[in-house]
Amino acid sequence: MDIVYFDLETQRTANDVGGWDKKHEMGMSVGVTFSSAENKYEIFPESRVDDLIKRLQRADLVVGYNVIRFDYEVLMGYTVLSLPEQLRTLDLLVDIEKSAGHRLKLEDVAQGTLGVGKIAEGLDAIRWWREGRVLDVAEYCCFDVKVTKLVHEYAAANKELFFNDRFGRKQRLEIQWSA
Repeated sequence: MDIVYFDLETQRTANDVGGWDKKHEMGMSVGVTFSSAENKYEIFPESRVDDLIKRLQRADLVVGYNVIRFDYEVLMGYTVLSLPEQLRTLDLLVDIEKSAGHRLKLEDVAQGTLGVGKIAEGLDAIRWWREGRVLDVAEYCCFDVKVTKLVHEYAAANKELFFNDRFGRKQRLEIQWSA
């Protein structure tokens, strides 16, 4: 089974394009996948967005964090396909939100479960893109894919995740993912 972990970064913010309902206008700066079958990362600049979409279509399962409501919406600015319906997807945020009763950042789940956090924020990636620091954007995106993969693997093996609530208390979530 080829599980493809996926994340992308954008060129523009929601404010730049006139609101969150226009994600398809945000533009992809860099997309990154990790294939469990090939055991490798692949980096896709905007010039290869069609290759990225084809790669996601070949996956047995695409795993990401907020991919349905964000990453796919950005990618649909480049394709006529309805990606949420075309791709077999496990959006970790969707299940985490159901279990927790509210949305959690990947940072909070990764810190609570693995003791590791993200290396930057999405707005940093947009700033780096504007400054021409494409390698920094790619590195950040690769790290997010790795963290997403580790969170998924941990939950699939242990049927639980952890996060610290707003009062600093460690909370447990029951998760029913498989590897």
